[in-house]
Amino acid sequence: MIPFNQDKSLVRIKAETLIESLDWLREFHGRIVVIKFGGNAMVDEALQLAFAQDMAYLRFVGIRPVVVHGGGPQITARLAELGIETEFRHGMRYTDKDTILVVKDVLRNQVSAALANLIQQAGAETTVLSGEDENLFRAEKVKAKTPEGDVDLGLVGEVRSVNPRAVLRALDQGKVPVISTVAPTIQGELLNVNADLAAASLAVALGAEKLMVLTDVAGLYANWPDRGSLVSEINVAELRELIPSLESGMIPKMQACLMAIDGGVPKAHIIDGREPHSILLEIFTEAGVGTQVMR
Repeated sequence: MIPFNQDKSLVRIKAETLIESLDWLREFHGRIVVIKFGGNAMVDEALQLAFAQDMAYLRFVGIRPVVVHGGGPQITARLAELGIETEFRHGMRYTDKDTILVVKDVLRNQVSAALANLIQQAGAETTVLSGEDENLFRAEKVKAKTPEGDVDLGLVGEVRSVNPRAVLRALDQGKVPVISTVAPTIQGELLNVNADLAAASLAVALGAEKLMVLTDVAGLYANWPDRGSLVSEINVAELRELIPSLESGMIPKMQACLMAIDGGVPKAHIIDGREPHSILLEIFTEAGVGTQVMR
């Protein structure tokens, strides 16, 4: 049993935390928040559960979360099981006709299904979607740009248009959309699409209040790996200058933040997905966590 005095102190701390969240509840009530789910949070069961609880919590306090995810580790594992070699070119997965079918299956039937199930267990209804559903995403094939020239990535693309109708319908029904990022071209060819950039495109189309990107570091470091160079806030002009010097894995995440802000989303955040309930800490506390990108 906790001594009475300690119990009162604990209750006071909890009450202060709840009161602190009141202003943020007023600000974000009824607003859409797009969260890109990735990193360690995708493969750690405890972090998956905490994330699912966060999504249910947001839904029931009147915020409308939309989850967009990738699934690199799961795709690589499935390809290995099938004896299909994984090839990376310029840090990106080369995707051929066999690989894209595995990507589509793993993202929707494994990653989306498992995450949606966890969110439902936490108490909120979900809808599983992909870029193919109701023309949610249309993509265009791209190549990697390098100093030596373009690098062919196969069936890899970027989102060029968004039709958010299916997502808005799910939100109006009180559901949490869980979205995987494969997308067809205008000709119907299916492409593997970067989830960070797809999340940004969707945030713009939905008129979201925030884009939140989970990653495996505490935030943006101006001079990685110098831990003392963590940036808590940065504006878009400063970020544009910094992007060319960033570590390759952080570049698409910061490009997604820029894309969102340029498209009218008020704020974008890079958040440490290794920290349980980091989403709630960012939204509902004054200090927040990670790096905030502002106009």
